[in-house]
Amino acid sequence: MDILRRNTDYALRAIVNLARHYGDGAVSTRTIADGEDIPYQLACKLMQKLHKNKLVESCMGPSGGFRLSRDPSKINLLEVIEAIQGTPSLNKCLLGVDICPRKPTCPVSRKLAGLQAYIGGYLGSITVSELVQSRPARTKDLRKNPRRANND
Repeated sequence: MDILRRNTDYALRAIVNLARHYGDGAVSTRTIADGEDIPYQLACKLMQKLHKNKLVESCMGPSGGFRLSRDPSKINLLEVIEAIQGTPSLNKCLLGVDICPRKPTCPVSRKLAGLQAYIGGYLGSITVSELVQSRPARTKDLRKNPRRANND
């Protein structure tokens, strides 16, 4: 069971990439896609969704691209997840009484609802800036050209 879908993982990578460049201007979708191993066409669609949900701003022109709409410390994981896939849910029954008429009397639903609330609270408490601080430096370029590592 995947609570976070692949597209959401890609979007989180893109947001972290933009956060690493926060204050430096716009980053092109191609640069984000290449740097985060995201298929370019998918990166374009994800950036549009993030823009629609006001998490990123688009910048036109020769040095255009995207940038975060606000400080990375003001954006949390839950916002990004909800922008791409909606509210993460352990089970459809947790989405409302109209989905499952047994919800009000179901003992399983009550326990899952507690876990669901915990997950939502936890994801909402993690900021993008925390992810940037905990992310190790990328070594992708060094793997493609091992001699480059020795020349630095």
